[in-house]
Amino acid sequence: MLYDIIIIGGGIVGLATGLKIKQQKPELKIALLEKESDVAMHQTGNNSGVIHSGLYYKPGSLKATNCIDGYHELIRFCQEENIPFELTGKVVVATNQEQVPLLNGLLERGLQNGLTGIRSISLDELKQLEPYCSGVAAIHVPQTGIVDYKKVAIGYSEKFKSLGGEVFLSHRVLKIKNLNAISYVETSKKEFAGKLVINCAGLYSDKVAQMNQTEESDVKIIPFRGEYFKLKKEREYLVKNLIYPVPDPNFPFLGVHFTRMMKGGVEAGPNAVLAFKREGYKRSDVNLKELAETLAWPGFQKVAAKYWKTGMGEIYRSFSKAAFTKALQELIPDIQESDLVEGGAGVRAQACDRTGGLLDDFSIQESEFAINVLNAPSPAATSSLAIGGTVSALALKRF
Repeated sequence: MLYDIIIIGGGIVGLATGLKIKQQKPELKIALLEKESDVAMHQTGNNSGVIHSGLYYKPGSLKATNCIDGYHELIRFCQEENIPFELTGKVVVATNQEQVPLLNGLLERGLQNGLTGIRSISLDELKQLEPYCSGVAAIHVPQTGIVDYKKVAIGYSEKFKSLGGEVFLSHRVLKIKNLNAISYVETSKKEFAGKLVINCAGLYSDKVAQMNQTEESDVKIIPFRGEYFKLKKEREYLVKNLIYPVPDPNFPFLGVHFTRMMKGGVEAGPNAVLAFKREGYKRSDVNLKELAETLAWPGFQKVAAKYWKTGMGEIYRSFSKAAFTKALQELIPDIQESDLVEGGAGVRAQACDRTGGLLDDFSIQESEFAINVLNAPSPAATSSLAIGGTVSALALKRF
């Protein structure tokens, strides 16, 4: 069978893209290929479940516009499909005077991005919202919420299939060849033929891009593992909703924070350490070939040279529960090491260019036969329907 479009990757972005195309052009034949036995097994199913408001992102960037549009679309989808979510609000807290100008900059950015109700709050108001939190200044962001993104992704999948889309699980893509304007995608089970390939392969998006492009890409995915602790049940009262630090402006991560989860419990974390395998959720997970590729990438070498101090701090926190606790105590001084139990981990697909730039914005690149979503880290889950709409618009121009 000849498909109009073959989507590679059954994470939340791939599913949202398929759904958006089907909603606009139901007659198009679409196959979605996922290498795992279920959808949403990697970044989508292993994140902190936060509905991001669009606070952090540069006004006018793809992240800013897609996050804010995607936020409203996500909430509407959850309401229509009866997927539980909660708009909890969050506080972002400066723990020392040096962070106050950065915090004020975040407030300004949030206002530029059109967030309503975001404001500076007094320390008394901070205590009312989060009684155990400590800081020198804070802002409140009412739009932030929580959801289980695995359930959202399954919702997208069901809707996509109900519109005639086909999902093929346990189909690992091995090779793509282009012949007479048709792409032949060989998987671990069979071959598919399609007029257009859309690459939403997440942690392997650069590898799939290499398969469908003639020239070498200037971007490589560097996997960063984020490790979490959970608060013991009897200490969950220390956190009412979501508490975030002021992020390091040089590093595309938000720092260790506290998140009340939709499925119950409170998570603390994550740190950000280099994963020795693209899907390396444990410290013991190592793939020597993938690790060698990471270490050999000129861009990663530049990042390591520039941020080695930050990196060493993250590694130290990974191996030292005491150091992790100390980072958390900046926000909640009452937290003790004994309050934390081992949580899960996620791996973030962080695109890094040859010059050592950690791509901050979403990156979507087109070639003759394909559309490659090469960088879609947080807030991609929140933004998924908007990213899907962006990719869908590029795809439909070709039909």
